[in-house]
Amino acid sequence: MGLEKYNEKRDFSHTPEPEGAVKKSNGKLRFVVQRHEASTLHYDFRLEMEGVLKSWAVPKGPSLNPADKRLAMMVEDHPLSYRTFEGDIPEGNYGAGHVDIWDEGTYYAAETYDRKQDEEYLLRGLEEGNIKFVLDGKKLKGEFSLIKMKGRQEGAWLLVKKSDEMAMKETYDSEDYLDKPATRKPAAAKKKSTAKSETDSKSKAKPATMPHHIKPMMAKLTDGPFDEAQWLFEIKWDGYRAVAEVKDGNVELYSRSGKSYGDKYKPIVESLKELGHDAVLDGEIVVLNNEGYATFQQLQNYQNTPSEHLYFYVFDLLYLDGEDLRDLPLIERKKRLEEILPELPTVRYSDHVEAQGVAFFREAQRKQIEGIMAKLATSPYRTGQRSSEWLKIKTHLRQEAVIGGFTEPKGKRKHIGALVLGVYEDGKFTYVGQSGSGFNTKTLGELKVRLEPLIQAESPFAGKVKPNAPATWVKPELVAEISFAEWTSEGIMRQAIYEGLREDKKAKEVVRETALHTTEAVEEAEEAPKAKKKDPPKKAKEMKSDSKNREEVVIEGQEVPLSSLDKLYFPDEEITKGDLIDYYQSIADVLLPYLKDRPQSLLRHPNGIAKPGFFQKDIDHTPDWVRTVALRAESTGQDVDYLICDNKATLAYMNNLGCIQLNPWNSRLANLDKPDYMVIDLDPGENSYDEVVEVALVAKEILDKAGAESYVKTSGATGMHLYVPLGAQYTFEQVKQFALIVAQLVHERLPDLTSLERNPKARSKQVYLDYLQNAIGQTVAAVYSARPKEGATVSTPLKWEEVKPGLHPSAFTIRNVPERLRKLGDLFEGVLGKGVDLEKCLKNLGKV
Repeated sequence: MGLEKYNEKRDFSHTPEPEGAVKKSNGKLRFVVQRHEASTLHYDFRLEMEGVLKSWAVPKGPSLNPADKRLAMMVEDHPLSYRTFEGDIPEGNYGAGHVDIWDEGTYYAAETYDRKQDEEYLLRGLEEGNIKFVLDGKKLKGEFSLIKMKGRQEGAWLLVKKSDEMAMKETYDSEDYLDKPATRKPAAAKKKSTAKSETDSKSKAKPATMPHHIKPMMAKLTDGPFDEAQWLFEIKWDGYRAVAEVKDGNVELYSRSGKSYGDKYKPIVESLKELGHDAVLDGEIVVLNNEGYATFQQLQNYQNTPSEHLYFYVFDLLYLDGEDLRDLPLIERKKRLEEILPELPTVRYSDHVEAQGVAFFREAQRKQIEGIMAKLATSPYRTGQRSSEWLKIKTHLRQEAVIGGFTEPKGKRKHIGALVLGVYEDGKFTYVGQSGSGFNTKTLGELKVRLEPLIQAESPFAGKVKPNAPATWVKPELVAEISFAEWTSEGIMRQAIYEGLREDKKAKEVVRETALHTTEAVEEAEEAPKAKKKDPPKKAKEMKSDSKNREEVVIEGQEVPLSSLDKLYFPDEEITKGDLIDYYQSIADVLLPYLKDRPQSLLRHPNGIAKPGFFQKDIDHTPDWVRTVALRAESTGQDVDYLICDNKATLAYMNNLGCIQLNPWNSRLANLDKPDYMVIDLDPGENSYDEVVEVALVAKEILDKAGAESYVKTSGATGMHLYVPLGAQYTFEQVKQFALIVAQLVHERLPDLTSLERNPKARSKQVYLDYLQNAIGQTVAAVYSARPKEGATVSTPLKWEEVKPGLHPSAFTIRNVPERLRKLGDLFEGVLGKGVDLEKCLKNLGKV
């Protein structure tokens, strides 16, 4: 780059900065980090190369924590003499402000210790966009990388510390490591929030794995704006709510109902790939008009008319680089969000104002923005809940409504006259009016195409509905956004105007929104448990194992409705539904890692084991706090809402539905096509359990020969399950092929005792080696799962030395497994480990 730009930008008769020339030095290469109090505080990171200082401006300063990926904007080269510069650059000059040396020392290329080769490696890295080097400074030590960011950000790099003996795990702020206090600090750097959290900057997040398919926190509607010191006020964006999961540069973008937005809004996905952090972000997808305001109709038209003004406005940060932030106060989460969110082409930080809600609302009215959000600064993120700690205040009335029919067009109008609309009230589809405005010929035609496949003979509404023209009824599946003047005394929307379809909402979630009075809403929010606290609601009691007939319990701060806790689930054993819930709660801390992030195929026995149970995959009408995810069913092509059990409250909710047995998928949401483990199900015909044991031990010998670590558990019924950890590295097809090879080798060793024939009639006295469980959506009973069998048996992990003649699954029940677990620990823990190398395993078996 040379020093031409450096010299052009400066008048050296008015600045004390050195006028420089390219000059190569001898000895070790040098680096310097200068703290620069310009219009905004930043740090200048400079590396000696080619006789100049290659320079990057690092807004947040360097960090010794590998989790921090600091944005570094490459600027013009500086002369070597600048390495010792400290002092004041006068006002009116480029870069005016105070400069101090924050750190300095020597450095070398990470790939070599040879001084002659250092620059060769460093310059190659500079050209390729990945410079690896080792610093030996007073503060910065160890290996670092500068990584060029791809995309439209010219000059944008990331400065990253490598995990080595010099790395730190603690939060790292360069401002905490000043040798001397700054002579002055710019206003931007001194900005403090008036809405402080109780824990302020000392708040600690929980170490955790990344949560997946988050159900967003939701707001309650209130009737007017207000001013309060502990509240933040944001724009209510007129778009689609979306959650983004960014991990290792891969991005999942999805709606509040779990529907993927990855293909629809690729520019946002591509921008998020450059985030430089593992994170879960909550925000709104919008299209801005020429005045810079979000418009729902332009977002509706985006697929047909792509706009360069597509943006993802991010207003919350739920997870960051190994830490779950949801229990932190909102003000702390937003602070961290602003720190890590670089300037990306289609991703923006959704800012806020503090305390001044009334003035902010008036400005929203003036600019004809949909409304504002009011959020309590101390509030945690309540996943899947609608809370008064978040309030929405609309500048004009809007309501989501489900289309239940359409009337015939009149005159010159084509396709549709008006939409017949409804909402759900107490589970009933209730008429709320018609909308014949807001359309053009194109939107009418597009709507007709969407509605025709849904046409049905009967009205979907509860009660009689009399539209103002002959109506065609449809299945109530499409959700429309409607603006209107007011609700009539009969509960009908007056002057309803169609704004567009909502792709992010499920029809059965649409209810009539009733505004809370502002004062009541604020009081309710401020009485709620604050971040980092989990006080139960005043009327609820904590769950105790000695009480079976309560209808409400609080589990980890969540109120869970339970019923008929004294109902006998296992009559002969006198074990009730309440006993079953207590069993699962007692082992939940061990069990939940085998359930989290996995779709559940619910096997329900609401009347206990005395009556037949039934499978249910598609679940609706769940509480807001129960997480579900929509997945496409290959058999029907329709979306199926699967329940996801991530916590103790949801586990109790499932048990209350009659889920005695738990059936999680073998894969998690982040890698649905790659299982965490291989399963071989030993399913006996008319065989003794000693024969099942014999087959299991032969299978272990073969897996040992392959070098595949294996784990074993009783099925809880008549069989046994063998597991091999895979760490989500291979597809189901690859895993199934390996399981087949193992099963074939077992069968070769035990041809009379085993079978690969699926039909039970063809193998009445043989143990079926079921390798077909290794397919997406297939399930076996989870480890520690109770079975709906006499004796209340449990699918129990075993030590291999326990697998011997005389073993029987009836020995392990919900009465004794918790004590066994306390004594032996979790014998199955390795199943969720790193996983084996299948290629090596196949080579060891001579199958490659």
